[in-house]
Amino acid sequence: MSARLVVAISLAAFAASAHAASLTLEGPLEQGALVRGMVEPGAQVSLDGHPIRVAPDGHFILGFGRDAPSEAALVVTDADGASERRTLTIEKRQYDVQHINGLPEEQVTPNAQLLERIKAEAALIRTARAVESGGLDFEAPLIWPVTGPITGIYGSERILNGAPRAPHLGVDIAAPAGTPVKAAAGGTVTLAERDLYFTGGTVIIDHGYGLSTLYVHLERLDVQVGDKVQQGQTIGLLGATGRATGPNLHWGVHWYNTGLDPELVAGPMPK
Repeated sequence: MSARLVVAISLAAFAASAHAASLTLEGPLEQGALVRGMVEPGAQVSLDGHPIRVAPDGHFILGFGRDAPSEAALVVTDADGASERRTLTIEKRQYDVQHINGLPEEQVTPNAQLLERIKAEAALIRTARAVESGGLDFEAPLIWPVTGPITGIYGSERILNGAPRAPHLGVDIAAPAGTPVKAAAGGTVTLAERDLYFTGGTVIIDHGYGLSTLYVHLERLDVQVGDKVQQGQTIGLLGATGRATGPNLHWGVHWYNTGLDPELVAGPMPK
């Protein structure tokens, strides 16, 4: 079975228990993917030895990063204590890498004062993404927050004067300035900043169980931290704030601090 196909795995007849635990997984098993799972209520799940939060109805999610290893160990333990281990094969992807040499050093290495600002803002974003909430909005499929040409793809990387930059963990969508940006799913706003150095107007929404979405370069924010939003609600207007070369939305999807590919999570953009 191809790792790109929807995976449906049934675990039954545990040797140690007459009560069989069942597991279904839906989503591509590849780097950058979000996988949605379902087990019997009361079952426990772990991935590579780390506990995975399971909702009361048995739903849970897994995320595989840009450089996830080729295998992952998934263990399901039912309410009676019987467990089974499954090895998931994660498909490796190839990413675009661009080498740019001969740049002035000030364009590659920020000065000490600016570097401190960048580090502090990065910590704000990491903290907002690391929220551990019990909201169940993660169970709904995500929608695209805006439509338009995709000008930046997930996983791409630039190497400037021989020094690798951080990989691009999202997609860039070009659209006219002032275009309404919608929440990809319901949830709670955990970050709403109007003037970050790299990202300008920035919003993060927590959807529960480690799933969050990031909206960058907004020219106007219509939400603040703590706001509850509904899927499709306008959260701001698209712009070119921060380090942007033109109006666009950088949209990111994270499972905790693991960056996922929005094109895999939300599916093809509607025409």
